[in-house]
Amino acid sequence: MVVEELVQHFIKEKNYTPSHTNELLDFLQKCYIYGELSIVEYKNLFFELNKLDAEKPSEFFIKTKLFNLDFDLPC
Repeated sequence: MVVEELVQHFIKEKNYTPSHTNELLDFLQKCYIYGELSIVEYKNLFFELNKLDAEKPSEFFIKTKLFNLDFDLPC
């Protein structure tokens, strides 16, 4: 899948055109979480959207830091 196909999938599911690459990034992550994309497709599309300056809002990172998600995993 390429970015153009992701846009078409977005339009088909949401019934409107994405207004920003960040909106596509959110949609991409949802598609991956729901098993609609393989990890290879996700990575390729993620890097393509990243080249187009897609990013998570800074408040997303602030909120995740509030939960202190740092923990030790067993070896």
